[in-house]
Amino acid sequence: MEQTAFNLFILAYVLSLAASAAYIALPLWPRVAYRSAETTAGTTMTIASKSEPPAVVGPLATSLGLLMFGALTLSLVLRGIAVKHAPYANMYEYTIALGWGSALFYVIFERWYGQRALGALLFPGIAALFTVSLVFFPAEVTPLIPALQKNRILGIHVGMMMISYSALSVSFVAAVLYFVQDGKRRFARLPSGALLEEIAHKSVLIGFPLLALGIALGAWWANSAWGRYWGWDPKETSALVTWLVYAGYLHARGLRAWRGKRAAAILVLGYAGVLFTYFAVNLWVSGLHSYAGV
Repeated sequence: MEQTAFNLFILAYVLSLAASAAYIALPLWPRVAYRSAETTAGTTMTIASKSEPPAVVGPLATSLGLLMFGALTLSLVLRGIAVKHAPYANMYEYTIALGWGSALFYVIFERWYGQRALGALLFPGIAALFTVSLVFFPAEVTPLIPALQKNRILGIHVGMMMISYSALSVSFVAAVLYFVQDGKRRFARLPSGALLEEIAHKSVLIGFPLLALGIALGAWWANSAWGRYWGWDPKETSALVTWLVYAGYLHARGLRAWRGKRAAAILVLGYAGVLFTYFAVNLWVSGLHSYAGV
């Protein structure tokens, strides 16, 4: 079961690379095509014409993304059966689950808005997560430490944090593309600045309450495990600061009417907090949340 789950993960990894190439091809396909033509005088000349990606590239990118999501879903299910707990208890499992969640929200937003441009950044990011998981984190099944065993609240807490980070990944990608578009529509193959701002806001409206719920459940579990709800552990503090950044974004946008680059900059800062909480605190800062498994 464990080997089958790993093989499916490798398949999903390959599909993520293929999907990345297809999604990147959509905005970066050459805009001008050159061909040679013969003149009536018997000489040849070069003619430039407008070029667009072949019609098959968009559906191919979507199909590869869905296949990757399906293979990864099955891999996580089999991994969960093999390890006998939710498949996000160490850095190897959690990183793969984060890629799965990011793909899930991308699929939802692509279907919702009919935009594939976000995939040109999000799928390479997912492929990068999988690369990190393969190269740096051990895939072997190891027993959980006693504090992590048979605790449903803990499993829901970690799941909520993973899902919230996944939703916020979409807001980060939309914010980056907003800067690329300079808030307008510099590039016709990318969504307009207004649409990117809407996508970013909607994804925060999903991710922010999930992040709040994840933090609250973590405090509940901490009281049963360590006898206190909050202890300013590095992971707790970093997660709280990240939550405050996104709370600031919603406050500034809703009450101060912040739009454009200022709002996008807050989203980039917020996702930097997500990455710091996830990688830096787990790997390099010692604390009660040091369950990286590396």
